[in-house]
Amino acid sequence: MPIHLSPFDAAAILVGLATLLGYVNLRWIGLPASVGMTAMGAVASLAVVALDRLLPGGRLTAQLTGFLADLDFHRTLMNGMLSFLLFAGALHVDGAALRRTRLPVLVFSTIGVAVSAVLVGLGFLALVRLLGLGVAPLWCFVFGALISPTDPVAVLAMMKRAAMPATLQATIAGESLFNDGIGVVVFTLLLGLALAGAPVGVPAMAVHFLRDAGGGALLGWLAGWGAFGAMRGIDDANIEVMLSLALVMGGQSLAHALGVSAPVAMVTAGLVFGNAGIARAMSAVSRDYLVKFWLLIDEILNAVLFLLIGMEVVALAGPPRLILAAIGAIVVVTAARAVAIGVPLWLMKARINMGPLAFPTLLWGGLRGGIPVALALSLPASATRTTLLAATYGVVLFSVIVQGGSMRWLIARLSRGLADAPPA
Repeated sequence: MPIHLSPFDAAAILVGLATLLGYVNLRWIGLPASVGMTAMGAVASLAVVALDRLLPGGRLTAQLTGFLADLDFHRTLMNGMLSFLLFAGALHVDGAALRRTRLPVLVFSTIGVAVSAVLVGLGFLALVRLLGLGVAPLWCFVFGALISPTDPVAVLAMMKRAAMPATLQATIAGESLFNDGIGVVVFTLLLGLALAGAPVGVPAMAVHFLRDAGGGALLGWLAGWGAFGAMRGIDDANIEVMLSLALVMGGQSLAHALGVSAPVAMVTAGLVFGNAGIARAMSAVSRDYLVKFWLLIDEILNAVLFLLIGMEVVALAGPPRLILAAIGAIVVVTAARAVAIGVPLWLMKARINMGPLAFPTLLWGGLRGGIPVALALSLPASATRTTLLAATYGVVLFSVIVQGGSMRWLIARLSRGLADAPPA
């Protein structure tokens, strides 16, 4: 008999599991938190699948799948957790460093995403034809749109441990915070076309983008400065924390009501709140209180999110061709990322030279996380959805576990190599 959990029960199970696995990781394993939670969630899910195949009549996989379906990953992340995570991440982005790197951030988060989406679509089309998977060409470009933007949650979690130069940190953080907006817009438009809707022209796409992303940015800017003005008249840590919570929750609800991008609004509000409100409108005591509060919120939600990403690996428990599609997608997405950032870096080097660490850091630091998974889960049920889900999970798991887990080592190795190199 299927068990239907209340939202409170589901939250209790997830927080309990995240706490237990987080303790195990910290006590005995020592992986970065995001990597450890994702890996242990994936191992647990694979163990459930293996037990079902070893024990005839086992229903553990069905129960796990039902639990994840009840959670509705897409709705939970996109309409709840994401706004809190983006606001918490944007609070700590250095506004001055971001302004210095505004050109590469703008290029990577717009042109770079578009180029990557096209290249991934073409590469994935060749891959599914080679494997004999019946995926129509337009759906391959839908996959390109959902997987090309780097995920701000995964990127910011990785940067907490990687000691990289401030300019590169600001570039990677800024790109990830802003490029999901255009990625979601392109995904929505292509999905409409793939579902045999009316063709969408360039003017309609531009209007849609300006309303969604531009309206979200304006709403976040106004809300952030409004909160800043309110904080200047008080000095009470509890009220100021409540004000920040009201900013996120009220801002998200208002964004949905107005039909603009809640994630973009929360990024903009977080940047204003973090670089103006915290620095210029709060006492040292209130600042410390608020920063620690949002660090705790960030840690809890990140732990739950990466645990969920790992648990969703049950989608790969299918035919071998799906696993091959996932492995091939990793190669295709990585190659497209190399072109999408390599060419702009070369073209912009006369305007802004980011140094020899820029290309490998931006390539390996372009992580994918919960947002692509949420978008893939929003696709209508079909064989194509199953293929795209498997490819998405493959890329995300590789990104979080392999790229995220090795980023600190890569930066240290590259920095040491540059220090040991003889002067030119």
